[in-house]
Amino acid sequence: MSTKKRADYFSWDETFMHICNIIAERSKDPSTQTGACIVNKKNVILGLGYNGFPRGCSDDELPWDREGEFGETKYPFVVHAEANAVLNATASLEDTKLYCTLFPCNECAKIIIQKGITEIIYADDKYHNKKEWQASRKMLDLAGIKYRKYETINKLEFKK
Repeated sequence: MSTKKRADYFSWDETFMHICNIIAERSKDPSTQTGACIVNKKNVILGLGYNGFPRGCSDDELPWDREGEFGETKYPFVVHAEANAVLNATASLEDTKLYCTLFPCNECAKIIIQKGITEIIYADDKYHNKKEWQASRKMLDLAGIKYRKYETINKLEFKK
């Protein structure tokens, strides 16, 4: 009788979405925590990121509010998880995959396209109908970048 390998191990998609969910826990944003993971064709992680303020900018001195005048909210200051994953990358991102907890906005889509990422796997698309995400999909489609919603296999729950 020989021992057989486990049958219930994570797929690569499950593995990297778990990692996105874990790195999102580094975010100090009280309302939205997002994570991103970039991998090459050999499934080696090249970059990780979560949403937060730029290095050196105190998260005690900038606002976390979602409502109010633009400069009094978090939006002009937060670096998105996808952008941070690109900025933290350790190698060329040509022909790589980006896993992310939220579908990328238009600003992140520009960065993704410019860096040569060819596929996006996302857990949630809660802003689907907002103009920024419509623009994102338009650019990604024009650039020929594939994207697909992650389909839960092992009942992994993601923050929304």
